[in-house]
This record gives sequence, structure tokens and C-alpha cells, in this order.
Amino acid sequence: MDLRKLKKLIDLVEESSITELEINDAEERVRIVKQGTAQPVSLPLVPTVAAAVPAVVAAPVEPELPAGDAVKAPMVGTFYRASSPGAEPFVEVGSVVKVGDTLCIIEAMKLLNEIEAEFAGTVKAILIENGQPVEYGEPLFIIG
Repeated sequence: MDLRKLKKLIDLVEESSITELEINDAEERVRIVKQGTAQPVSLPLVPTVAAAVPAVVAAPVEPELPAGDAVKAPMVGTFYRASSPGAEPFVEVGSVVKVGDTLCIIEAMKLLNEIEAEFAGTVKAILIENGQPVEYGEPLFIIG
């Protein structure tokens, strides 16, 4: 289970009047019990029918990105803006790049892979922090 979901469940139990919550999934089982509460009382099992309730899901708020073309990660790995820890970054916001210019390095399985600009233009945004993991297809830069 996702740690964020587990934290939300714990917070919901703490804020509510319930003393125990148990969730059984096909693969996972979670049981949360408030400390300092009386022992749970056994009640006879009564079959329940789940009513169809429309779920209200808030769309995550995405930061607005500048207009331009996104350079995406061609692999999973660790993002580095420079060739070594003390070196100057390959590009900064506002840098003018040509097709083939090195933008960053992605380390994958101890191999350093230079990521080159696919478009010519000005670097409008750098979307990943130095040293952060990246996923395949994740936007790294906006070039406009």
C-alpha cells in the first residue's frame, strides 16, 4: 500500500470517533487501532451490500509550465545537471541550445548517459532537481 494512503487512513482514524479500521484487499491487509481504547467487541457478521457511490476525485494541481517542447527522459535513472559535483551545469534556464547540445546526464546502472537537446531554442524550465530519480518519459526540460 502506498505510504501516503496509509498516512491518510491513520489521520482519518485519529480525527474520527472510530476506534478501529480494517481494510482487506486482494493483496494487502491493513488494520489500524487507536491506542487507549477499549477492546473491540465481537458482533455477529451481517452481510452487507455495497451501494454504488460516485467517487469525487480532485485532480492534482499541476504547476503551469512555460510554452515549448518538452525534453523527456529516455530511460530510468538519476538526473545530474553537470558532469561532476563541482562542475558548472550543462545548461541553465535562459541558455540557448542547438540540436545535439548536452543538457544533462542520466546515470543508469553505473553508466553515465548524456542527454542531448532534441530541439533548438532557449531553455525555459528545468523540471527536475539535481540528483533526483527520473522515470522513462518524464519531462526534464522545456525548450522554446
